[in-house]
Amino acid sequence: MADTSQQYDEVTAQCRELFFKKMKDYGPAWRILRLPSLTDQIFIKAQRIRSIENKGTQLVADNIEGEFIGIFNYSVIALIQLELGVVEQPDISNKKALEYFGQYCREAKELMERKNHDYGEAWREMRISSFTDLILQKLLRIKQIENNSGKTLVSEGIDANYFDMINYSVFALIKINEKEKV
Repeated sequence: MADTSQQYDEVTAQCRELFFKKMKDYGPAWRILRLPSLTDQIFIKAQRIRSIENKGTQLVADNIEGEFIGIFNYSVIALIQLELGVVEQPDISNKKALEYFGQYCREAKELMERKNHDYGEAWREMRISSFTDLILQKLLRIKQIENNSGKTLVSEGIDANYFDMINYSVFALIKINEKEKV
């Protein structure tokens, strides 16, 4: 049995590396994005994955792995925005952004470990396309919560859905990496 914790850390490091490089290129320009814009950006990525899965072909060379990394990173950004709020101009350093990134990655991993304990690593028997569908479902839930001004009656909040999307992305990336090694 593969070591989920180690695989999780490897995928997170891959996502962090891209986040770090984008921060060098663009800085924290994402600080101006409102949550619905982030939700829509993630939706575009998830919808592209599903479209490619359904069609079996793609016309743009960007691979699905990169889209799952984007879902991961934009979900972390959304959690940062939830905590800090939206600003008119970028207001944090690259170093501080990376600290927040690390904080939310640790929280997501802790959540994964608790759920993995209870569910017995059921995700290992799932298809990558199921993770795509679950991410799309989480996005529809987030959109509904956003339409309800962030309020829920009995359901988890927006943050829980972003955390789940982070973990579904990690699971998909682990499965993609395992396929490539075969």
